[in-house]
Order: sequence, then structure tokens, then C-alpha cells
Amino acid sequence: MRMKRRITAAAAVLLGCCGAAIMDASASVTFLREGWNLQSGCRIHNGGETISTTSFGTAGWYKATVPTTVLAAQIASGEFKDPYFGTNLREIPGTTYPVGENFSNLPMPNDSPYHCSWWYRKEFVVPAADHGKSIWLRFGGINYRANIWLNGKRIADSTQVAGAYRTYEFDISAQVTAGKSNVLAVETFAPTETELGVNWVDWNPCPPDKDMGLTGQVSLAISGPVKLRSPMVATHFPKGDASDAELTVYVDVHNQSDSEVSGVVSGTVSGIAIRQEVALKAGEERTVIFTPEAFVHLRVQNPKLWWPYQMGTPNMETVSLQFIEGGRVSDEQTVRFGIREVTSELTDKGYRLFRINGKPILIRGAGWSQDMMLREDPERLAEQFNLVRDLHLNTIRLEGKLETEEFYRLADEQGILVMAGWCCCDYWEHWDKWNGDTLEVAVASLRSQMFRIGHHPSLLVWLNGSDGPPPESVERAYLAVEAETHWPNPVLSSASSTPTSVTGKSGVKMTGPYDYVSPSYWLVDTSRYGGAYGFNTETSPGAAIPSIDGLRQFIPANSMWPPSADWSYHNGGEGFKNLEVFNSAMKSTYGSTDSVAAYTRVAQTMAYDGERAMFEAYGRNKYTSTGVVQWMLNNAWPSMIWHLYDYYLEAGGGYFGTKKACEPLHIQYSYDDHSVAVVNSRYQPVSGLKATAHLYDQNLVELFSREADLNVDADSSTTAMAFPDSAFGGSSPILFVDLSLRSAGGEVLSTNFYWVPAKLTQFDWAKTDYTHTPAISYEDLTILRHLPTSAIAAEAATKPASHGEKTIRLSLHNPSKALAFQVSLSATGRDGKSQTAILWSDNYLELMPGETRVVTGQAPVSVVPYAVHLSGWNIPDKDVAIKEVTTAVVSRK
Repeated sequence: MRMKRRITAAAAVLLGCCGAAIMDASASVTFLREGWNLQSGCRIHNGGETISTTSFGTAGWYKATVPTTVLAAQIASGEFKDPYFGTNLREIPGTTYPVGENFSNLPMPNDSPYHCSWWYRKEFVVPAADHGKSIWLRFGGINYRANIWLNGKRIADSTQVAGAYRTYEFDISAQVTAGKSNVLAVETFAPTETELGVNWVDWNPCPPDKDMGLTGQVSLAISGPVKLRSPMVATHFPKGDASDAELTVYVDVHNQSDSEVSGVVSGTVSGIAIRQEVALKAGEERTVIFTPEAFVHLRVQNPKLWWPYQMGTPNMETVSLQFIEGGRVSDEQTVRFGIREVTSELTDKGYRLFRINGKPILIRGAGWSQDMMLREDPERLAEQFNLVRDLHLNTIRLEGKLETEEFYRLADEQGILVMAGWCCCDYWEHWDKWNGDTLEVAVASLRSQMFRIGHHPSLLVWLNGSDGPPPESVERAYLAVEAETHWPNPVLSSASSTPTSVTGKSGVKMTGPYDYVSPSYWLVDTSRYGGAYGFNTETSPGAAIPSIDGLRQFIPANSMWPPSADWSYHNGGEGFKNLEVFNSAMKSTYGSTDSVAAYTRVAQTMAYDGERAMFEAYGRNKYTSTGVVQWMLNNAWPSMIWHLYDYYLEAGGGYFGTKKACEPLHIQYSYDDHSVAVVNSRYQPVSGLKATAHLYDQNLVELFSREADLNVDADSSTTAMAFPDSAFGGSSPILFVDLSLRSAGGEVLSTNFYWVPAKLTQFDWAKTDYTHTPAISYEDLTILRHLPTSAIAAEAATKPASHGEKTIRLSLHNPSKALAFQVSLSATGRDGKSQTAILWSDNYLELMPGETRVVTGQAPVSVVPYAVHLSGWNIPDKDVAIKEVTTAVVSRK
């Protein structure tokens, strides 16, 4: 994407607004979600002093639930047709910017309905029992500016409330009336092209309102005169082996009263009691720190550690703190954390290597996107975390789009690492145009996020820039905030390899590609671009075409074939407005397609082969390779590019190629030297393994066969054997590689099947650009379009539910004398529609003549699959009815 802890008094705004994170962990927090009204400022002729009174009427206003952007509320009201279907988005007023352009860098059209401000209005009651207490109004996110009014009085204006990633807190004790109705009115303004707003770059279009509105939770918190904010626990292992942990506890305290207060900060951290006396002057803010030097019980022997899920158990701990004054609790805060330490270093080759609790980890991740209108859906979010784990990925990267508390909670509890940082390609990286106000907003935004997310054990690293590092003055300002807020994790200047005069080399690269390259690319490029060496922070084998079922959900029926403007509108932006690179490669490698069925079938195979090759290459080369982030994991709206599962959570070829490549114990073929490697991503050694390799020509005549016994170290890549070079020099234009890995007891642990061209793609390295490296000549796999017809015999059954899931057992057998190629399966309901909530153990399979394979699928009990639909390149489509059986649950592989 690619063109190319302390808050000073001066930073606090009217009535106690501050940049500290909104930690809604206290029982005295009330969320203001329901009952909002929303209207355009162009339709209102009153000011905030009137709108924020109980006598003001809201007839004709939109009803809204917060958080919501303006457009999301309008869509929820039914005002516009589904903006994700076809080109409907272009029919919404204000969507007049050129297709494929980055709207973040363009001014809002004067005739856009979002050129006006938009008002959010909410009536609420504070219990009479809270009279005389400190009452705090909190905003988790406002995009971009706002005037805030309460009961006829303005409590902040748009010069004070500015920044899409800031959080705000106001002391409204003197403005609210306990026991009676109070009225809050917030006038919001969309970001301009010269402000640090929410942006979408080249991933997808930008909504015409630029995601303006109340984008974070709004809440009320009650406390005494002293409040606590942003508790955090940092871990350090002084011996380097995680046997002894030193815990340091931080919490911000703020005396809101106009007199000195003496009290005690006390509580527990991982069950350890801590207590510290504190005296605060009137209005004083301070960070109270509990160090292991002063509190020796914070030196913990043999603690229960938090690990990424593939390395161990993501154990969570709790820190609970109170401020007690005169025997009364003024405020209390509780957050969960993990005892873990993240460190990073440069290898002897200058590559960035991360360690968790002292152990190295190969980062295998993908880029995350929120919904384009920032809509929240907890059930959908939970499903996506299930998909991440099912893919065997260990990391999610956020480029901007700094997610909700629910996102970080799931990441913490499920052991998924998170790379976070700022976005590229708009005013966030137009540093030469910044002024003092811009820097102030940027710094305040960073401070808010450091306080908000710093306690989460899932956070791996913070990136101060994306496509390039900030200039020295901005980088130093960012680093100062990170030090002041006690950010406990590594910080990188950017996601690119550009060094800085402040922090030196980043140790990562952002070389692409982002468009299609042949599978061999990742191993034959050893030193120049996106090949499997170092840490590639974002890269991809390109387009990700949804299945026919997926396309039908957002492409009109009369536009399904040939690809139309409805298709192209769902490509990317800027350098990714079309699929020419992908389509050219498809035609040259696999041959022309003349129907949507043929096109999507080949596209799934290309995605499978491409994603598998990329992740396998980085796996084989660890720790010469130290990390790879697929661009992307998901989409902000239905898209033809950059996802491992589509917007409707359907898993296609790219998903299963990735899942295959990243399985914990994995056997794989290498395009560069014909070797067979076993990659162990477990952190225990495995002995007594048997690797088997077969090589066949186009007619399935065996050319080579070999077995090898081997032991593999923990977290390792081990060469098991190699095919002789001479086996690839014959007359067959394509060769089939069939691999399997068995345990000492004969259990199949991993299988893999490749279709390898006799002549690999030749790359035109000199013409490499930021999107991809073009081909001088493509590999020729067109023979796959003319495979002999094969057949599949299948039986499917479900077992009784266990732990909220039921298991589908699918037995597949190839009774023919021909290879069954790229057999895909999906569960359907009685209505024939695909059911995407099922996690299949394997998919997009090859079955040799006479081979039998068993595949399992895990389905939530709420899903009622009726049949399994089978299709493939050279088998007839068929539906296999699912039988109900009553025996024990089949174990999941």
C-alpha cells in the first residue's frame, strides 16, 4: 500500500478531559449505548445550548446505537440500499470521488451531506445516590472533531476534541443533575484531507462520510475525589530463562478535588497484596509505581506464563487496585494481564527476531481490517478469531484500525499476538505538511492508545510508521510518549527497512509483492525483494477471488460473467484497480477460462498454491526468515483481493493453502533445490518420524520414491531428503509430488501434494515494482485443464455434539484410475446454501487412484448441515447426504 505516562496540566482540556485510556473495568461504569438520536447539522437551526436541553424535540431524527458512524446509522435505518452490493455505494450522496482513489487525501465535496456537521443527542439519568460524587463522561473515540454540550452548556469545543484515535474524559460533576434527566449533545465533524483521520488506502473504497461520528463507546464513571486510571503490569525475567519474573505495577492517580488528599493505593496483582501511601496536592496527577525492588513479593518464582497459543497456554492474571481515603474507596480499577516479556533483536544478518519469554518465534500473521463502516459484531469477531487459530497463524497486524476492547480480550485469551501501529498513505505520513497542531494531535493519539492497550499481553510491537519512518522530530516525540506511558513492548520506527538517525535499522522489510507471483518466487528470491528471508511486514501472492457462492452475495446476477464494473469496483484502489496481473498469469499458466465456474475454480487453486508456497518458504528458512505477514487476513467489505477468508467468512483456496503450510508438524517440497523438509512449529522435539516422497509424471508413472527416518528438534526446519535433479529433466511437462509424514506408531501427521512444472517461471527482476515482479515466461500447467475424468465415492456422518460442537466425518475414496485434482468440499443446508461456520480439517485435496482420505469438520451445534457438496477440476459435482449416528464423537485432527 503502497505508493511509493504522563499528562501535563497543559494537555488537559476543559473540565478534566485527558488523553488517558478509558479503562471501563470499574463496577461504577454505565455505558450510554441505546437511545441516541442523530441528525444532520444542515437540517437543524438550533445550537448546542438548545439541542442539549430536555425541551428540545427530535422528531424526524435517526435512531442510533453508539458506537456508530453517521453512515452506519443511516444504513441501519434503511435509508440506503446495501452499500456493499454491486456499485450501490456510488449511489449514496457524497460518493463522487474517483473510483480507486484514496478519498482520505481528497476534500469532502461541498455538496456532500457529510460536509455538514452531524449531531448525536442522548438523554440519560444519573442515580440520585451519586449526588456529590465525581462523575466522568468518557468517549472512546470521536472521528474527527466535536463540540460537546451538556444540559445547555458547552463542555468542550472542536479545537480541544480533535483526533480519530484519541480518548476523552470530562469531569461533569457540576453539570449533571443526579436523579433527573440530563441531555448530552455532540456535534461531530468529518476529518478533512489534512487531518489524521481513519483511512482506507488501497484496501477498499472509503465511505462518503469518512467514518465520521462517535466511533468508540460513550460511558459514565462514578468515583470519589481521586480516580485511578490505566493500571498496567510489566514483566521482566532477570535471569533470561523465565524461571523468575519481576513484576512492575503502574497506575495513574488523579486528585480531582481542590484540596490535598492523603490515602493509600492498595490491591492485589496475581494474588500478591501491594500497598503504597500516597499524598496528592489539589488537582495533582501522578503515576504510582510498585517496583520489585521496593516490593519484594513482586519477584515471582516459577510463574504461570502467558504464551502465544502454539507455544503454550495463554494464562491470564488479574490486577485489582483501589484508592482508599479515610477508610472509603474513592475509585477502583481491575484489568487482566499476562506474565510475559516480549523482546526483539537483530540477527547476525540484520533481521528483526522476536522472542516471547526468551524463546524465538517465527511470526506468521496476516493484516486485519475492521468493517468499512466500523460496525461492531462480537459474534462475527469471535468467529474470525476461531479462523485465525484454525489457520495456525500466530499474529494479527493492525495498520491503524486500532481495535475494540473485545478484540484485545479475545487476542489475550486465545494467545494471538498483535502488531499495532499507525497507517500509511495519507496525512499520517505527510509529515512535511504537518504543523504544530498536527503533531499535538498525533502525540495525544499515541498517548491515548498506549494507555488503552499497554496492559494487554497479546501486544507484540508498536510501529511508529508504516510505509516509512517518521522524521526525527516526530519519532523523538513518539518515543517520549512511549517511555512516559511505560509501553512494555518493542517499538519499531516503521514497517519498512528505512533506517532512522534515532533508532537505526528496523530489521524488517516491506518489499511486497502484493500482486500475483508464481509459487517458486518465495524461494528463488534470496536477497532482493519479498523472498523468504528476514521479516516481511506485509506481502501477498495477490488476488483472492471469492467462490461463486461468495460472489453471488455482492455481484448482481446479470453481472456474474464476464467480469463487469460490479466486479472491478470490488478490486482494490490505486495500483490494484484491476486484476490484469492475476488474470494474465492465470491465462498463461492454466489457460483461458470461459465461465465464472471455470474462472473461480482456477482462482481458488492459484490462491491455494500461492499462499502455501509463501508460508512454506518462510517456514523452511527459519530463522533466516523471522516473520511474514500476509496482506491481508480479511476484508473491510466484499473484495476480490487480499484475504484468506472472504467478507462472509467463507474459507477458500488461499485459506486452506495457508492452513496446510502452517500446520504444527509439516512436510513440504522446495522449488529451489527439490528438497523435502519437515518444519516443526511445536516447542518440543519429535523423534521416530518417517517421511515418504513419491514423484510421478503426468500419466502417474512413478519416477522416484524414497523413505527417510528422522528426528526433528523443537521449533526447527529439517531437510529429510531431496529428489534428484535428473528426475525433473524428462519429457513430462508437469510432475506430481506426493508427500506424507508418519509418527513412530504409523499415524499420518502431515500430507502434501504438489503439481510442479518441469520449467519454473522466469522472473524479470529488473522490472520489479512495488506491486510484484513480472514474469519473462510463466510456468506451463495447462495440462491440468485436460486431466482424465476421475470420480469420488463418499460417505458423510455427524456424531453427537460435545463441548458445543458437532463433528462431521467425511470419508472420500477415489475408485478411478485417474488423479482427482483439487477436490473441494462445503457443507450445505436443506436450502442448498453453503454453511461457512464449519471448520474443515483439510480441503482442496488430491486423491491418487485407490486412495482413501478422511476429513472432519467441526460445526457449532446451532448449524444444521444437510449435505456435503463435492466439486473439483475433473470430478462430477455431487452432494453427499449427511447421516446422523449415535456413537462417540470423532476426534478432530
